[in-house]
Amino acid sequence: MTFPPRLGVLLAVVLWGVSFVATKAALAEISPVTLIFTRFLLGSVLLVAIVWLRGASPIPPRDALPALALMGFVGIFVHQLLQAYGLSLTTATHAGWLIGLTPIWSAVLAAIALRERFGAIKILGLLGGFTGALLVVTRGEIGASVLTMPSTRGDLLILISTFNWALYSTIGHRTIRRLGPTRATAGGMVLGTLMLAPLFVIRAGWRELPHLSGTGTLAVLFLGICCSGLGYLFWYGALERIEVSRAAVFLYLEPLVTFVAALILLHEPVRPITIAGGIIVLLSVVAMQYAKE
Repeated sequence: MTFPPRLGVLLAVVLWGVSFVATKAALAEISPVTLIFTRFLLGSVLLVAIVWLRGASPIPPRDALPALALMGFVGIFVHQLLQAYGLSLTTATHAGWLIGLTPIWSAVLAAIALRERFGAIKILGLLGGFTGALLVVTRGEIGASVLTMPSTRGDLLILISTFNWALYSTIGHRTIRRLGPTRATAGGMVLGTLMLAPLFVIRAGWRELPHLSGTGTLAVLFLGICCSGLGYLFWYGALERIEVSRAAVFLYLEPLVTFVAALILLHEPVRPITIAGGIIVLLSVVAMQYAKE
């Protein structure tokens, strides 16, 4: 089935926005390592099957393996461990707002690696983004005691993951262009999942899965099939037909989707200072997106 590109992007963003809520729900029943290994094992199987059904070889060229391994390490192994452990300590709402910082990191990396111009508006956007993130992380309570709170440590892990994802997007760009988005993503996901396997085995993660409730099982299946599999397929399928800049606009909706889903499904408490900080982050990202210099 082929979706109109903008609908595909919207579906991907909605799935990814709800993923923080599903992750939070699953983490109430299983450990972070078991969750992310199972999630990406399911996603890998689905993406490899799609590559095969499209008539392409699911086995990447040998000379592409180092780049795919780096993508798997940064984008799956490191990134997902950061987010899973972060979400075990903080709320899905906080994670959703902080994820909005990712485009800011991407702009900074582009300025460094590609020597793109970083003018006054982008500098103001950068400062505004970090101001908003500071409000989300500290809840408006600036002090050393805030750093001792588990939720603050969780927020900081999520914050680190936003830079890590921007790094993944930068290092994976050339490989994705060479192999195609679906094939490259499948390769990186398979290798990242294999890196997680030793941790899963050491922790005997398979013993946790039979104890999942119906809700926990649905959350894991949703994360593996819909978020890690179909979400990537919808996103990259759309990018083959529309410009990245047009698709990127839809990413502004992701924190809002997470906020609404967490409110409805998890009944997470809402603090005005968190909403204010999140809105500042989004406005800062928009300003940087449309800055001419």
